[in-house]
Amino acid sequence: MAASMTSGVRSTTLLLQVLRRGIHQSVSKGVPTAAENVSEPAGRHVVTLVPGDGVGPEMMGSVQEIFKTAGVPVDFEEYFLSEVQSAQSADYETVLESFRKNGAGLKGIISSPHTFKGTELQTLNMKIRRDLDLYANVVLVKSLPGYITRHDNLDFVIIREQTEGEYTALEHESVPGVVESLKIITKAKSKRIAKFAFDYALRHNRNKVTAVHKANIMKLADGLFLKSCEEVAQYYPSIQFETMIIDNCCMQLVSNPHQFDVMVMPNLYGNIIDNLAAGLVGGAGVVPGESYSDDTAIFEQGARHSFATAVGKNIANPTAVLLAGCNMLRHLCLEYHANHIEEAVYKVIKDGKVRTHDMGGYATTAEFTTAIVNSL
Repeated sequence: MAASMTSGVRSTTLLLQVLRRGIHQSVSKGVPTAAENVSEPAGRHVVTLVPGDGVGPEMMGSVQEIFKTAGVPVDFEEYFLSEVQSAQSADYETVLESFRKNGAGLKGIISSPHTFKGTELQTLNMKIRRDLDLYANVVLVKSLPGYITRHDNLDFVIIREQTEGEYTALEHESVPGVVESLKIITKAKSKRIAKFAFDYALRHNRNKVTAVHKANIMKLADGLFLKSCEEVAQYYPSIQFETMIIDNCCMQLVSNPHQFDVMVMPNLYGNIIDNLAAGLVGGAGVVPGESYSDDTAIFEQGARHSFATAVGKNIANPTAVLLAGCNMLRHLCLEYHANHIEEAVYKVIKDGKVRTHDMGGYATTAEFTTAIVNSL
């Protein structure tokens, strides 16, 4: 009995000595101890970066500088992809394979020309969404702390199906002067996006889903979308479900946007509502977005404007891309780094001393970036 107790004490003593040595070695080597706030999993992540057109490369430069300052364990696999600067554009299939391999990406806005050459009607944006099956686009509309707009304390989400609808590139001139443009709505994709919206509401503690449509006019197409949403809603009794016609929805957004929580809609309506909602909280420069397939997530601005007229002027607002980057870090389970950067962005905006022109200030992109770096 005594020998057993002595042996147990000796084992405990040895264990404590080993632990002390391990902790001492960890601290001496600069390895984070368990008491520190670190993100999991450990190691570095490789993420595809497509700067985009317009001010995209400038804003991605801000993101990279801030990520480096914050010690974010992310390495960017960078490709320039463009439809308006095709001579400098990377191989499309190479970029696509990078997105598939890495599973996550940060993307600027790729401009789409208003005219087309030959018979190609699909834009690069449409090709990326279809080839990767990025069916769900999510735009987070949230008021910024300390930045006063007409409506304060807004916090709602716009979810759009972005692989069909009006964006099918199925157009033809049946007779000279008469063009037919097809709008495709399928039950499978309508139910898929509806389920995504309700699942999103559950995961993020949201209480209501609003399906936006024009079924009173497009009775078959939007009628199918609306019916699909109603069928899916039956499986989520804890989530309030309502429907709203698109024109009334626009009016309600500018008059009483606080009534919305999660909104789900077909492609074109989502594009319009995204931009309208961005204007409620400060414009295209402050609203982040993201697109999902079953195995790939791409993060970008919520309102898709390349701001080509500002190229080289050092006036663009990188807030939207930075917040999108923070959401990407959360997707990669890098919560600590995401919160650290997001808090720094909010602090600079709330202080009000360094704001870009679109937010009523006089700071350049570089000055705004430096302010965030200093805040970090």
